[in-house]
Amino acid sequence: MRILVIEDNRDILANILDYLELKGFTVDCAQDGLSGMHLALTQPYDLIVLDIMLPGMDGYQLCQKLRQEADNNTPIIMLTARDALDDRLKGLHAGADDYLVKPFALSELVARIEAVLRRSSGANKRVLEVADLRYDLETLEVSRAGQLLKLNPIGLKLLAILMQRSPAVVRRETLEEALWGDDIPDSDSLRSHIHQLRQSIDKPFAITLLHTVHGVGFRLADLHHE
Repeated sequence: MRILVIEDNRDILANILDYLELKGFTVDCAQDGLSGMHLALTQPYDLIVLDIMLPGMDGYQLCQKLRQEADNNTPIIMLTARDALDDRLKGLHAGADDYLVKPFALSELVARIEAVLRRSSGANKRVLEVADLRYDLETLEVSRAGQLLKLNPIGLKLLAILMQRSPAVVRRETLEEALWGDDIPDSDSLRSHIHQLRQSIDKPFAITLLHTVHGVGFRLADLHHE
């Protein structure tokens, strides 16, 4: 796995570099936004660790340029010294996949890297599997325990997002935006589609896979084996 770390603090950069290499990652480094941008556009990386406060071009701008202008979808974890919610949201809106607030434990950085890499590899798979639930994205066939299930188009889209992110919790807002963009029908629409999906994939079976995380969103996972 090849990782690009863009961080202007030499001590933090050296610590991250040593620790990631110890864990078996191949690591390239940049200490400012412009050279980081150049590396990200000219070399293939599995993931980018990106500091927000950078000379030349800050992390928000760099992330946004990669996503919007270069159509680069390499997963990005942002490092921020700011713990304000607005800063975290700004990073996620710019296109980051996750963020970590400084100071952080290097072991947590590696755990976040591994989680994001698992999710992004799931996004590229053509057959999604969670427990005995299987979704072939080519044929749009969904089956559980070998039994074919019938889902409507919105149910299929919901299921794909939840399976790709499994076992992570997917926020209500994320699901609504993926289904309807800014034109959300009404506050109960998502709930009714989740209800229909639950009827299809869970009701006939002994183990529940689709779980509500109250006040946050939904997750698809076999909690019996977590």
